[in-house]
Amino acid sequence: MLNKLFKLIFGHKLITGIILALVLTGSYFGYNTFVDRNKAARYLTAAVEKETLILSVSGSGQVTVLDQVDVKPKTSGKITALYINKDQEVKTGQLLAVLDLGDAQRAVSDAEIALESAKIKLEELLSSPDAQSLFKAENGLAQAERDLEKAKKDYENIEADAESAISETYEDGYRDVSTSFFKLSGYMKDLKDVLGTEQSAEEYITGYELVLGKDSLFTQKLFVDYELALSLYNKNFAFFGNVFQDDDRDTIYQLISDTLETAEAVSRALESARHMYDAVVLNETYERLNIASQVDKMRPKIESDITSVFSAIGSLQQAINTIDETLENTPGKIIDVELALKSSQEKLEDKKLALEELKAGADPLDVRSQENIVAQKETALTDAEENLANCYIRASFDGVIAKVGDVKKGESVSASTVLANLITKQKVAELTLNEIDVADVKVGQKAIFTFDALSDISTTGKVAEVDTLGTASQGVVSYGVKIAFDTDMEQIKPGMSVSADIITEAKQDVLVLPNGAIKSQGDSYYVELVEVPEEMKQQLLANVSGAVLPQPPKIQAVEIGLSNDLSTEIVSGLEEGDIVVTSTVNQNETQSAVRTQSSQGFGAPGGEVQMFFR
Repeated sequence: MLNKLFKLIFGHKLITGIILALVLTGSYFGYNTFVDRNKAARYLTAAVEKETLILSVSGSGQVTVLDQVDVKPKTSGKITALYINKDQEVKTGQLLAVLDLGDAQRAVSDAEIALESAKIKLEELLSSPDAQSLFKAENGLAQAERDLEKAKKDYENIEADAESAISETYEDGYRDVSTSFFKLSGYMKDLKDVLGTEQSAEEYITGYELVLGKDSLFTQKLFVDYELALSLYNKNFAFFGNVFQDDDRDTIYQLISDTLETAEAVSRALESARHMYDAVVLNETYERLNIASQVDKMRPKIESDITSVFSAIGSLQQAINTIDETLENTPGKIIDVELALKSSQEKLEDKKLALEELKAGADPLDVRSQENIVAQKETALTDAEENLANCYIRASFDGVIAKVGDVKKGESVSASTVLANLITKQKVAELTLNEIDVADVKVGQKAIFTFDALSDISTTGKVAEVDTLGTASQGVVSYGVKIAFDTDMEQIKPGMSVSADIITEAKQDVLVLPNGAIKSQGDSYYVELVEVPEEMKQQLLANVSGAVLPQPPKIQAVEIGLSNDLSTEIVSGLEEGDIVVTSTVNQNETQSAVRTQSSQGFGAPGGEVQMFFR
């Protein structure tokens, strides 16, 4: 039978080859599919959900009380009564102890008597005035009236005097300008002679250049300074010709300022001429020049002009300073006179009032002195009553007696003796946060407490206080935070260790994803979006060991918002219920190479990864 089968196979070689190829191909693809389904990438997924996203800052510390104080006497004495017991609850103002009252009560009695005597003496002073006091008051009033009249005349004269002084300063300034202009014209003529007239200018300039060289800095600076001085002089001279001594003050001031500027420009040009002459004379070729005699003639003039122009500049500057000082000081003088007038008016009113009070039957000074004595006695009585009140020692706030001092009834105590330690029932947690965490913590934020000693208890509170200044230790800055408990639980004791999560921000009904689902590239964020039919989503999410997807996940750009240790807010790019990849469980790194080989060997349309649900 086998022989017949072999003969049939070898007798039909073509058919046999085809059948063999089909068998091999089928075996390969069957194996390949099996390998792909077992080695394909598996993905853990999560759905986009709406939740409340909470950001918090964690810290640890100890439980303490909101306030505590040592109960001490405010004065010394012997304890005559004591109402203090450990763990006793007390109210604000509740009596805790009493000191011996004898001395304090006597002091109050003496102060009451002294006050009554002072009041009686004050009443005696309130009688009709004597003739001498009345005469003195009337003379004082008359003198005040004379002083007021003098102040009024001074006020009337000050404005006229001020106006006269201001006018005089402007007149002096105008005269200084007139004097300066006659001198400036001579300076400008001398500068022109240095540069030469229209007929001799070329000769002079050529001579200077032979000695100093063409484009010498000395000659160039002289040309520039001269042109500026000439421009200002001509402009200022035209302005001067249209200004008269009785013109308005702003115009006169402007004329003085412009003339000062012109004089300063002329002085710079004269200095440039002197420097150029000095350079020319020092040159060894100077005496062979045709202009040597002209230089010798002009050098003394230029030196004299420089001395003279500085004198003109000083006069003009002094004129401006005088005007400025006069304008600045005049209002002050007027104000001084106004104040003197006002003071005289006030003194007159005081004298009138004093006379009226005297006529009413009492010397104001004596009455005022005795009134002061009465006030002193009233203060002494108040102090004595306060000392008596200090003999009654009371609770300063609602709280609990945490500790009782080692004192007994009948013992003497002082202001430093501790009778008891009073604490509030309100407990707080004192934490320490670093400078990064504390930046987000604000008063009023909610906190959740847990306790090392009370593992089954948690409670809430609110931030009551945040340190403004931090404490630096070994380069680390920390800040203290106090959080008040919302409820008073007896199990929670001062001194217990406590951990707190302070809620710094919370958003309700926002789309969130686990942090592992968010990926970034540069400043952008994206997720791997899984697109599957609705009926497959629950199956996909329920697979905790990872699922093979029917098609590769899609890259989806997203915009993110708040983020905590677990979740991130999705602002845009996804909708509620969307499925995204959180992580890859198993990745077949050689799958691509196998498929490429399959494609090359059998001509399959290869390269694409096929994914299936398991």
